[in-house]
Amino acid sequence: MTHDEIHGIRIEIDELDRRIVALLAERENLVRRAGRLKTSATAVRAPQRVEQVVQRVRAAAADLGATPDVVERTYRAMIGAFIDLELTTLDTSPVDSARTEDTGSHEQPR
Repeated sequence: MTHDEIHGIRIEIDELDRRIVALLAERENLVRRAGRLKTSATAVRAPQRVEQVVQRVRAAAADLGATPDVVERTYRAMIGAFIDLELTTLDTSPVDSARTEDTGSHEQPR
């Protein structure tokens, strides 16, 4: 592969990354809207929903020719970041502190 070929591929990746970021911004907007409707850390974490999403995107990956394990790892990291974001939006006033217990980070190991 020549330098020009690598450069051209990198340009395409950069353009794709910009589109992905735009989609992430759209997803964040929806996550924030949903987060405003939730009243507890448990509702934010929603482990059953996380597993539903993971299974759905693994199937989509297989259908679209992507590697399901890579897609799952990517989604778990993204979901963890959005969970952390949602947890910061919960009401954390002292009167309601029991509702937000165990709000540790869900950052995925690297």
